[in-house]
Amino acid sequence: MDLRQLKFFMEIARFNNFTKAAEELHVAQPAVSIAIRKLEEELELALFNRQDRKVALTAEGKIFLGHARRILDDLKAAGQEMADLRGLGKGEVRVGVPPMMSAYFFPTIICSFAKRYPRLRLSVSGEGAASIQKMISQGELDMGVIAGGHVPDNLEVRHILREEIVVCVPPDHPFTSRSGVSLEEFAGQPLIMFKEGYYQREMLFEEMKESGMTPQVVFETNLYTMVKSLVKKGLGISTLLRMVVLDDAELRAVSFDPPLHLDLMLAWKKGAYLSRANRAFVDFLMEQIRGYGATAGEDE
Repeated sequence: MDLRQLKFFMEIARFNNFTKAAEELHVAQPAVSIAIRKLEEELELALFNRQDRKVALTAEGKIFLGHARRILDDLKAAGQEMADLRGLGKGEVRVGVPPMMSAYFFPTIICSFAKRYPRLRLSVSGEGAASIQKMISQGELDMGVIAGGHVPDNLEVRHILREEIVVCVPPDHPFTSRSGVSLEEFAGQPLIMFKEGYYQREMLFEEMKESGMTPQVVFETNLYTMVKSLVKKGLGISTLLRMVVLDDAELRAVSFDPPLHLDLMLAWKKGAYLSRANRAFVDFLMEQIRGYGATAGEDE
């Protein structure tokens, strides 16, 4: 058994496809097949079911996946720790940030971090909270911003921000004259919503369901920019974070009654080794958050 075989195995398990795994690894597909066949022969176990061109892990393969992931994680941690002994001269931080946050809060953070640590590479992936959690667990991201609520036991978190969820309406909508809108009133309007899996939607729909409300969803999208455009055109109303609505003169933000808030947290795998580059980013982000909180307090 060698590391090359483990890497091949992990990619096949990720894509459930030998060809896609080979493309991702930039190697010939036969080489991947040969390596996995030799690994199975060495283990005297079948790791994949291969039927009708479909590939899936066997029960034994699922068990081996956990061991392979731990071995590769430990190898990565060893490399990071050795690099740390050489100082912060180089390194990479892979962080997942939800689309709205990446457009309205994190650009300033990223630019400031790059100025302070010009030799560190910051790679940002824009995903929904559920996808970010999964990518952290699978080692595809070092850390990421996730929404509050139920936090998986395998994640370590630091609270970074609380932002209000507001009703987003065009300027001529009747709600603009209101100081607050109930969830029931909101549910009765034609709604433009994020697709399933986005925490903001799930939180609202769960509360509606518990109260026996049936939301009138007229359009679904994962693109918050499209949400804004469609609200402006009068197709329906939606919800966004207050920071997203306030910068747009063609939209109005109306609070829920009672107000709704979204808690955002920075998360990484519990027990995982955080490189000096990652620790530098965590410390820097928390420092910036404290400054943001102080500024917000002055503005209120």
